[in-house]
Amino acid sequence: MTASAAVCPLTARRNGALAGRARVPGDKSISIRALILGSLAVGETRIGGLLEGEDVLNTAQTLRALGATLERTGDKQWRTRGVGVGGFAEPAGTLDFGNSGTGCRLMLGAVAGCPVTATFDGDASLRKRPMRRVLDPLERIGARTLASSDGRLPLTLAGARDPIPIEFRPPVPSAQLKSAALLAGLAAPGETIVIEAEATRDHTEKMLTHFGAQVRVEPQGAHGNGRRITLTGQPELVPAPIVVPADPSSAAFPMIAAVITPGSDVILDGVMMNPLRTGLIATLGEMGASIERLDRRQEGGEEVADLRVRAGALRAVEVPAERAPSMIDEYPVLAVAAAFAEGTTVMRGLKELRVKESDRLAATAALLRANGVEVDSEGDDLIVHGKGRAAGGGVVVTHMDHRIAMAAMVLGLASDKPVQIDDGTFITTSFPGFVELMRGLGADLAR
Repeated sequence: MTASAAVCPLTARRNGALAGRARVPGDKSISIRALILGSLAVGETRIGGLLEGEDVLNTAQTLRALGATLERTGDKQWRTRGVGVGGFAEPAGTLDFGNSGTGCRLMLGAVAGCPVTATFDGDASLRKRPMRRVLDPLERIGARTLASSDGRLPLTLAGARDPIPIEFRPPVPSAQLKSAALLAGLAAPGETIVIEAEATRDHTEKMLTHFGAQVRVEPQGAHGNGRRITLTGQPELVPAPIVVPADPSSAAFPMIAAVITPGSDVILDGVMMNPLRTGLIATLGEMGASIERLDRRQEGGEEVADLRVRAGALRAVEVPAERAPSMIDEYPVLAVAAAFAEGTTVMRGLKELRVKESDRLAATAALLRANGVEVDSEGDDLIVHGKGRAAGGGVVVTHMDHRIAMAAMVLGLASDKPVQIDDGTFITTSFPGFVELMRGLGADLAR
């Protein structure tokens, strides 16, 4: 989605209880990784349940430009034919990732191990996001940054002609940094090692194993909270079918809407329950929310469950900093839940929110203040003074950030007065069909 697209304001207002059953789109993290690894495998990979949002589609287009074959064979059904590890071709034009930080950072890693030169770009929002932390390990592997302004897009990367394995300790907990280093390390001989002080999403490690790579994961640190990931380089990745489970980050929006809207009773089907992605569910449980896990099963190598969510009173909690990696994308809508809790909720260690699609820490605080909620931001902590209700009535500036937009819409469904956002266009980057799904549960969302 480009910044020049037509603006689409949205308004959410209270409309009674939410009820029904729905399945949110496929997980974005797994969808993007499935396309990338399918493009690096030798042969045909079939992918079901793919998220067909702008971020994923933009990543697919860049992979085509690099020589892989990707085609849509049906609703959320895709097929890739890969070029092999290190086999990307020189693209004829710029690789445009739109709003996708995940797609861009992971593809920087995938291209870094190939002897090609490519220019990476995106929309106005993505151009503001720092890439220097990703480039540092890639340059150690042998890639070179030929052109960039302050480590930001647009940038031109020359992949390594003779990549070398490295040991990399990410400076912050980030699955994107880890994944970029591992994807670049695929083309290097020997062992590429990533040592995490704090475990982050492990989808890349699991999917590399699914495609036949040798990946060893060991506990790291005195308390075993970190991980040492060792990848054996230069594997021949073998095509393997993938079913993408429902995205827990997307499920967060109807989930919290049901929790804070009186009388609601909603079931969300097939939501991924990877322990490194369920921080929000754990936090809501501590707040007193009623969330049941039904029919636990495996899909796409990940545990999934149907979630039954019912409305109820919430109490304030303190969310520890070490939980942030398991729910980093969910904090804006958790802050909405905190507004409807009784007492002061403190969310600690949210530095990473400042370098998302927007400065999400500042944008979340502004979202709440615009709608009568008392909130403080101290350093990297967000403090919400909940009163069990929100006045609403505000107009929220989204800063082209899909999660800020959806969080504001959730707030409006339970506020005293309607809540409006300046632009809902960018919601499609991660959650196509958001408005229709929420309306199907009884929400009043109007363009």
